[in-house]
Amino acid sequence: MDAQKQLQALSDEFQQLQTELEGLVDARQKLESQQQENLGVQSEFAQLDDESNIYKLVGPVLLKQDKTEAVMAVNGRLEFIEKEIKRIEGDITEKQEQGEKKRAEVVQLQGQAQQAAASA
Repeated sequence: MDAQKQLQALSDEFQQLQTELEGLVDARQKLESQQQENLGVQSEFAQLDDESNIYKLVGPVLLKQDKTEAVMAVNGRLEFIEKEIKRIEGDITEKQEQGEKKRAEVVQLQGQAQQAAASA
């Protein structure tokens, strides 16, 4: 494989990593938004007394829900979201490291190509 094709292949791989990284960052932002929303609900629940009515939207219908059940559901969602954020952050770190390695390979190959062109 000549240097130009190899350089193009590395550049394509680097671009693919960047695209994947952008997708992971978007996913993390969505999770963080959901986390904030659920934290807001959690704080609202904390202000309610045990006799307060809580309703859950199921399709087009509001169904009465037990406070304990509602609190457990929100806490469970927050726990799940936190785990997903940590998992995605690990994936982001991994993609960033892979991207840096690809970038270094591209720079190295470009340097070799320039040296070869200069000596030719």
